Amino acid sequence: MTAQNGVTNGNHHSSPKVSFTEFTQYIDGAAVDTKATRCGINPATKQNLWPVPVSTSDHLDRAVEAATKAFKTWSRKPYEERQRSVLAFADAVEEYKEELTNLLTTEQGKPTWQAALEAGAGIDWIRGMAKLSVPEDVVEETDTKKTVVRYTPIGVVGAIIPWNFPLMLCTAKIAPALLTGNVVICKPSPFAPYCGLKLCEIAQRFFLPGVVQSISGGDDVGPWMTSHPGIGKISFTGSSPTGKLVMQSCAKTLKRVVLELGGNDPAIVCGDVDIEKVAPKIATFAFLNSGQICLNMKRIYVHESIYQEFLTAMARHVKTMTMGNGLDSGIVLGPLQNKMQYDRVARFFDDIPKENWKAVTGGKMKDSNGYFIEPTIIDNPPDNSRIVMEEPFGPIVPALPWKTEDEVVRRANDTRMGLGASIWSRDLERADRLARQMEAGSVWINSHFDLSPLAPFGGHKESGIGTEWGINGLKAMCNVQSIFYNKSLDEV
Repeated sequence: MTAQNGVTNGNHHSSPKVSFTEFTQYIDGAAVDTKATRCGINPATKQNLWPVPVSTSDHLDRAVEAATKAFKTWSRKPYEERQRSVLAFADAVEEYKEELTNLLTTEQGKPTWQAALEAGAGIDWIRGMAKLSVPEDVVEETDTKKTVVRYTPIGVVGAIIPWNFPLMLCTAKIAPALLTGNVVICKPSPFAPYCGLKLCEIAQRFFLPGVVQSISGGDDVGPWMTSHPGIGKISFTGSSPTGKLVMQSCAKTLKRVVLELGGNDPAIVCGDVDIEKVAPKIATFAFLNSGQICLNMKRIYVHESIYQEFLTAMARHVKTMTMGNGLDSGIVLGPLQNKMQYDRVARFFDDIPKENWKAVTGGKMKDSNGYFIEPTIIDNPPDNSRIVMEEPFGPIVPALPWKTEDEVVRRANDTRMGLGASIWSRDLERADRLARQMEAGSVWINSHFDLSPLAPFGGHKESGIGTEWGINGLKAMCNVQSIFYNKSLDEV
């Protein structure tokens, strides 16, 4: 089959099978080795994984040069052609879903059933974003004048991908960048580089050289990208402190930037819920991915009338959560992803005896060959304690009783973060009233962490700048241009 529609190597079924034991970066359509390599670590065993490249600043320069050249061609392709190539890429990712799922568990730690959900979401996000487009808008027109607003691609997008969702957040940055006519350079996290590198390798079959590239390395690669004058936009997902440094660096070249940062999400549980049904859901959303999700519930406010009973039901469910290597069957909680995060969460556990906190379940670090920590619920710590004010990003969460709506709204919003929040109640009118008072980018009623590629996602306050996904996310990948038509020279 001849190449068409930007699918550079024709029918992808005839392409060489992708290896999941060798990993390299791709620059200008070709695999590029580096003098130095490094290894990721399996967090469940602390054993080294496969070697990956360590890029130099010269590699980044070459990638930017190739991207700039590819942009001239890719950006001029009709939207429908770009869309077909992006959807073909989604099909290929689906072809390797099982291999990517096992790779994700191996490098990130989450159980395979959660990894399969992430792999599925990554595919859904590519296809979902491809359903959208950003047409030109005629905002006014008269007999003599017309004004058109259009959205033009920025150029080279640097995608900086975190270690907690290294597969889904890679595809969810690639798709909107490419659909809008940009080209993309992906930098996976040094803690979890494998899925991102493999996705970029798969992409080579469907896009012109330089349209999708990968750069791999340590902590110095991100600052090189954010300060590089040839990169026009940075899409970053990570912690709020790092996000501030990214924004500071981007400011030097006035790069466009979208930052999806940390959260300290409150869940407000009203007194009318079915405790036996809702408590397990709350516990699950608090400890999913071992608490390493920006949208995990971080503070659980339960109405005082059901507080003790609800706490007991949550603790009972937490004790059923099996912990272990995510590749084993029946595992609910895997390890923390890396030693840096493990040590950070350990400091919250050190505070339990120091601050006289009461752990209703868990409370101990697990001494093992992996980065395992018992899921822990802290019973009613002070509102100004670190466990309430900060984001542990691990399997430890405070439960707190509340009395009045005004009081719980004030306490829920008393944070520098504003990523997500959820309200749980049979009374939808009441839930809606509470939801609309939350200072957060995403608010759920009787659910949590329920996202869509069609809806914008972003944070308020220090949880981020700008949005990804949905029409808003596509527009954020573009510059805005207004064209003013004067229909008659006689009117000048």
